[in-house]
Amino acid sequence: MTETTVDWFDTAFAGAPLMAILRGMGVERSVRLSETAWDLGIDSVEVPLQTDEDERALRAVVAAADERGKIVGAGTIITPAQVALAADAGAKYLVSPGLDPAVVRAAQDAGIPILPGVATPSEVQLAVSLGLTWLKAFPATWLGSGWFRHIRGPFPQVRFVATGGLDASNVEEYLAAGVRVAAVGSALEDASQLERLATVLQARTGSAQ
Repeated sequence: MTETTVDWFDTAFAGAPLMAILRGMGVERSVRLSETAWDLGIDSVEVPLQTDEDERALRAVVAAADERGKIVGAGTIITPAQVALAADAGAKYLVSPGLDPAVVRAAQDAGIPILPGVATPSEVQLAVSLGLTWLKAFPATWLGSGWFRHIRGPFPQVRFVATGGLDASNVEEYLAAGVRVAAVGSALEDASQLERLATVLQARTGSAQ
């Protein structure tokens, strides 16, 4: 991955240490929760691509994001063919649950940033060898926050987005462990969690939303 792409992720996630993942929520619900995320101060939204309905939801969220100057990514990219599909739908970056060099190279060839999923030192090392600096750690709560403290030793240059099982009750724990971005999903529909997430954002960015 080129230095320009590394800079892209640095810029994309500079505004807030949280991102939203809207899995299988349909078109209307995905757009509504995207608006909730953006109003809260979460700049980036990911829509996983697993069904035709997901593709329609991605396109709708991209259209809403364009009006507000926000970025939308496509998740669960597990084949090179999905890279082209996501790009055509307007996704600005890709997210994979695992690390597949063929998918990574397809994204690199298409010039679209990708966050592949890793869960072991060997996978992190392979990702680094492919030129990647930003990685998705999944499933985060299975790995535990301590994993991030340990992995930073041999790989201080790697920036992690933690996904899987995170909500308002534990995102701060993972951010404190060195995670650059924590991903939340259903928490966006819980009023009490929204308040806690707003507090996290305020503390981390220094400004109320």
